[in-house]
Amino acid sequence: MGQIRKVPMRKCIGCQEMKSKKEMLRILKTTEEEVVLDTTGKKNGRGAYICLSRECFEKAAKSKALERSLKMSIPREVYESLKKEIDAIEAK
Repeated sequence: MGQIRKVPMRKCIGCQEMKSKKEMLRILKTTEEEVVLDTTGKKNGRGAYICLSRECFEKAAKSKALERSLKMSIPREVYESLKKEIDAIEAK
């Protein structure tokens, strides 16, 4: 019999649903306290996962879930640039 591989699951900070890691975006706080979108999912730092939807991102921003997950306050400009990146990915 073939090996059954365990699929890594993560919870979206917007809708609170569990989904496979591959279906989600990782937002990362780097060691330099920068907040970036981690498209590879392998960068070092504290990460928070979110569905590939603007709706979930907006929910997370409104409820300050992203700030709680990354344990820092996030400036509005950072939210704006993340929103642009998510829109670009969603448009593909």
